[in-house]
Amino acid sequence: MACRISELIIDAADPERLAAFWSEVLGYVELAREDDGSIQIGPPGVGFGGPQATLLFSPSSDPRTGKLRLHIDVNPTDRDQDAELERLLALGAKPADVGQTGTESWHVLADPEGNEFCLLRSRLQPF
Repeated sequence: MACRISELIIDAADPERLAAFWSEVLGYVELAREDDGSIQIGPPGVGFGGPQATLLFSPSSDPRTGKLRLHIDVNPTDRDQDAELERLLALGAKPADVGQTGTESWHVLADPEGNEFCLLRSRLQPF
């Protein structure tokens, strides 16, 4: 028997803003709001427990220190990498420098709270 990732919990100074950003990036919808201000997003029509992990943005006032020990990689599904990069930048992503050489096949970006993620080149089939 094995496990699979069902959800990722991300501390956020502004859960509303990050949930909106990542919903646009991934084509997710809001699934739930908790009394503590947490917001869960996931695939439309599927929700928690489906084949894709959901994201839960949990309010936190703790300052981030240093490089993240885990980051998200995303792949375009309906356009090439350059077009997807343009779309992500328009949504509020910013280029991030984590020591890359400039010859990589991926782009390192940061979400509105500075969490790094990579846009990979390969186009994946949508679910």
